[in-house]
Amino acid sequence: MVLQPDKVAVVLGTQWGDEGKGKLVDILAAEADICARCAGGNNAGHTIVANVNGVKTHFDFHLLPSGLVNPKCTAFIGNGVVVHVPAFFEELDKLTKKGECMLRMGKKVRRSADEIAPSDPGLNCDGRLLLSDRAHLVFDFHQIVDGLKEVELGGSSIGTTKKGIGPAYSSKASRSGLRVHHLFDEEAFATKFRKLVEGRFKRYGHFEYDTEGEILRYKELAARLKPYVVDGPTFLHKAMLEKKRILVEGANALMLDIDFGTYPFVTSSPTGIGGVCTGLGVPPRAIGEVVGVVKAYTTRVGAGPFPTEQLNSVGEHLQEVGAEYGVTTGRRRRCGWLDLVVLKYSHLINGYTALNLTKLDVLDQLPSLKVATGYHLNSKPLEAYFPADLDQLAQVEVQYVELPGWQTSIANITKFEDLPENCRKYIEFIENFIGVKIGWIGTGPARESMIRRL
Repeated sequence: MVLQPDKVAVVLGTQWGDEGKGKLVDILAAEADICARCAGGNNAGHTIVANVNGVKTHFDFHLLPSGLVNPKCTAFIGNGVVVHVPAFFEELDKLTKKGECMLRMGKKVRRSADEIAPSDPGLNCDGRLLLSDRAHLVFDFHQIVDGLKEVELGGSSIGTTKKGIGPAYSSKASRSGLRVHHLFDEEAFATKFRKLVEGRFKRYGHFEYDTEGEILRYKELAARLKPYVVDGPTFLHKAMLEKKRILVEGANALMLDIDFGTYPFVTSSPTGIGGVCTGLGVPPRAIGEVVGVVKAYTTRVGAGPFPTEQLNSVGEHLQEVGAEYGVTTGRRRRCGWLDLVVLKYSHLINGYTALNLTKLDVLDQLPSLKVATGYHLNSKPLEAYFPADLDQLAQVEVQYVELPGWQTSIANITKFEDLPENCRKYIEFIENFIGVKIGWIGTGPARESMIRRL
């Protein structure tokens, strides 16, 4: 049993993100009392397909925890998350269908709010969404600065989503950032905000930005936001004392971690197990199950090293069949073979108790599959589990094991024994190499297209 009343269960990405964490979180959240986010912002996203009032509906999540799909689950945004308040309400309005944009069957349909009938499939989030008063704020000027920094870097640009996440964490680290609780002291907020913007003007020049207009805007937003705000550590620790079942939804993935990822081509927050403790204020001993989500092949968005990337027909096949386009940016994802060096390193850091293998059906048509099992440098095995030096990483010779494909559809299979023999062997090879059981296997995008082995 993953969710236990005396432990916090965690779902984390094992690669460079986009592994399909949302689907498992959606399944586990059906048993959760609280679903929490601990890091990142609205720079990542995933889509949940759910039945609401008998209608199959697609919901896009970027900042808000996807546990909101469970009507009995409370969603909590922790202090480790950076929050763009306008994006918070835009996403909330879309989920509840109170805004202009309807999401039905994955297609956006523009309608005014008074045209939306009460029977339209939206989520009732009343009283089920909470935000830590210690979470730092992302402002529009952070997003402007994000773009300016990318231009400044030129050919060395990281390829950020330009959502202002990095600059917001930079403000936090320099101790000049503003937190949610600052919004509720109008005079103090205005003073701190002007000082913060002025600092960015000194660094980047006077870009176009209405400082006083933003102060007035956030005065209105603060009044709307206040009912959602709680003291984070107090809320979570009371929940643990009351034996609430808590599920933590990781953002991004270990290889994008600010410390353990492919720095500097990473995000600006701790995306591994350590970020769960610091981003929520829960002690390590409170953590129970840690499930790592791994795609059956490898993808990444933006710049940065990618040892198993396939710039050929294999990469194109994975991209097209896997529909590898980002939910947040729409950018094409780079694709390659499954890298077990990355997965083993990720397990070393996060200590997974189980794995969820996703998008296995994308491999159905391939006659043979390659799996990376080691890196060589100058014809010698690397001693490090995964090198920190990106120059070294760019020169490694990837060691592959080739496995036979199954070349038949496994779409929507829900029993392990019903999988083709070569498919089962692929799964077992991964388990044996990593030393962790694969407890869930995704065989299609639908919630029901999942093999459960735990």
